[in-house]
Amino acid sequence: FIPNTVMHRVAQSGLQLSRSLPVSQLPGYQEGWFSVQDAAAQLAAPLLMEAITDHAHSKQALRILDACAVPGGKTSHLLEWAAKRNIPVQVIALDVDAKRCEIIEENLTRLGLKARILTRDAGQPADWYDDQPFDGILLDAPCTASGIVRRHPDIAWLRRESDMTGLAAQQKRLLEALWPLVKPGGVLLYCTCSIFKAEGSEQVNSFVANNTDA
Repeated sequence: FIPNTVMHRVAQSGLQLSRSLPVSQLPGYQEGWFSVQDAAAQLAAPLLMEAITDHAHSKQALRILDACAVPGGKTSHLLEWAAKRNIPVQVIALDVDAKRCEIIEENLTRLGLKARILTRDAGQPADWYDDQPFDGILLDAPCTASGIVRRHPDIAWLRRESDMTGLAAQQKRLLEALWPLVKPGGVLLYCTCSIFKAEGSEQVNSFVANNTDA
């Protein structure tokens, strides 16, 4: 119970507060009673896991990669989703930023969850891949973040038009590197928080055209 605050249902399993509060001050936060994640971001883990479990018939633990995992919200959600349904999973959380990977560890510890955390470039599998293909890969790729200006208005001032070209190239590199790591019948979920077609539908259309097995 939070005084003078109303909670509304949002997405599949979210609650939105009627007024802003520091999350660390919310009842149950330190005890790991809940995760903190944007409503749109909450769509990713269920989309991936429902697609995998619709086709997976193995009784072994599902092998999942969160390829650009910082700060760990989607990593946590993947684990929570599976635990609620008693589905065994092995999740690898990968990110290139060593300092920020510590945030993933902190979030998982607070929630009582476990994943293997690696500080590596997802676009260079030779440095970290162990030749065991994944049932599912979540690629929340680096992007212009043009879709979250409401939460981060500084984006509109910090981004330059030239940023799009470099980020789109990085997204393409990551897609090309990770697709071969998905086992036959497995799922790769590509998502960004961008409103630009170059980082969304155009990127996907190009990938599908060049990977006819997808």
